[in-house]
Amino acid sequence: MTPPQAIELFTQCGALLEGHFKLSSGFHSAGYLQCALVLQHPVYAETLGTALADRIRSLGPAVVASPALGGIIIGHEVARALQVRAVFGERKDDRLTLRRGFRLARADRVIVVEDVLTTGGSTLETIAMVREAGGEVVGAIAIIDRGGVQRDLGVPFEALAEVSWPLHEPDLCPLCASGVPIIKPGSRPRSE
Repeated sequence: MTPPQAIELFTQCGALLEGHFKLSSGFHSAGYLQCALVLQHPVYAETLGTALADRIRSLGPAVVASPALGGIIIGHEVARALQVRAVFGERKDDRLTLRRGFRLARADRVIVVEDVLTTGGSTLETIAMVREAGGEVVGAIAIIDRGGVQRDLGVPFEALAEVSWPLHEPDLCPLCASGVPIIKPGSRPRSE
């Protein structure tokens, strides 16, 4: 799958949104990718999952780990394409943790899968969760890399496509200064 083909799926599904958004990272942006609008279609989820799996198959992962909520569907599809287990982390006491009986062994080679990577915060939390549980993180992958932010995940990283909208600190946001109403579409709750 090429980057334009990945972006076209988002366009077809009305998942490339424009406005004034508060991202789960805390940054503000004029653009947002609503992955759920794409992943609600099983055939698109399978297509994206297979494309991601093909990119990281050579790393030999035995488990796919994703953060809830946004990474669960795509993580499961990547795992299905690789024919490995899929686990996900959930927030408990403001920490991402494995629950529901999920376990990792020291020999488990794990790939972290996200829907969209912005600052890398959720991916880094998932990497830390996997390591704490004893797994070995061999890489990370996402459908979309929002780009524009310097980050080091400490593991190889790839995305199917990159989309870049400027990110603004809330107190320096030109959209806020212009009085454009803000929308908070993300899945991670944030206190104001």
